[in-house]
Amino acid sequence: MRGQRITQREVAKKAGVAQATVSLVLNGGRDKVSADTAERIEAAVADLGYQPNRFAQALRTQRTHVIACVVPDLANPFYPSLVVAVQRVARASGYEVITIDTEGQLANERQVVAAAQQGRFDGIVGVFFNLGVKELSPLGKAGVPVVRIEVSRKAGGPLPIDDLFIDNEAAARALTQHLLDLGHRAIAMIAAPGGPQQVRLNGYLLAMAAMGAEPVVLEADHFTVEGGRTATDTLLADGRQVSAIIAANDLMAIGVMQSLISHGVSIPGEISVAGFDDILASALVTPALTTVAQFQDRLGARAAERLLARLVSNRSDPGHAEEMSFELIIRASIAAPKRQPHVQNHLREETR
Repeated sequence: MRGQRITQREVAKKAGVAQATVSLVLNGGRDKVSADTAERIEAAVADLGYQPNRFAQALRTQRTHVIACVVPDLANPFYPSLVVAVQRVARASGYEVITIDTEGQLANERQVVAAAQQGRFDGIVGVFFNLGVKELSPLGKAGVPVVRIEVSRKAGGPLPIDDLFIDNEAAARALTQHLLDLGHRAIAMIAAPGGPQQVRLNGYLLAMAAMGAEPVVLEADHFTVEGGRTATDTLLADGRQVSAIIAANDLMAIGVMQSLISHGVSIPGEISVAGFDDILASALVTPALTTVAQFQDRLGARAAERLLARLVSNRSDPGHAEEMSFELIIRASIAAPKRQPHVQNHLREETR
């Protein structure tokens, strides 16, 4: 049959099932048939080289079989594994994925909503830094389901907008508390505008207040290595005495480490450092970085599963919120503090 388009009827004949069953499996309904039936259909598809006619499907079903995966910064190592997980789950159900990097900008997020309203994709999964339920509500009314990955606790709502969330406030509080339990009291927090800044900062502030410790908060320009490095340079130049620094993501934490090392401050001998997200590089730097794992591959896979469940069943019931887990990853970048922080002493030695 070389040179000819293989049809679903031919797949059905080879698999020994009805054509409607082939269509069901290829359109995300694998879990609605027996494992043996699904495997025979998939084997027939592979053997015959069947390729679905997406254009014909779109005309017939008014669906593109494309979903959008929205992230605010694809250059941030946190997001690629999330995107790959979304793609893996979506493709197994016959959907393709368009990845959209909004750069965390409101205008770009609005363009995603406009494109969905124009029918360019069937659903959206991902992270919105600026748009809330009010701005996304037209999608629910248009039959375009959305699964958001959120940084704070959510409760669901009347629209078909599902939320997966990690309690970043609780995670930041747990990380700060771990440092307090080691004996640290002079702990600084570095964050950047947008995204998870406020909830992670709130967790830090709550833990510090509960211990009666004075917070030291610095704002970086961006959630980047450079942002963390510059903020730490400023901290050292000001002579603030701290024994630990928490950065609101791992990229900034690596920048913090670069700054400390360049100023001759030992990690964790004089200042302990911790980050957030457990990106690959966090285990590779020296010393290895203590951080908070959020299991972004699990987030991406679960978000795609939730979205596909709505698409397959054409559900428009109220949104549901689901909490995902985090875990403190304790590595060599933190230790119990010495009696007195030594930042000021180092700066005096450098200026002699």
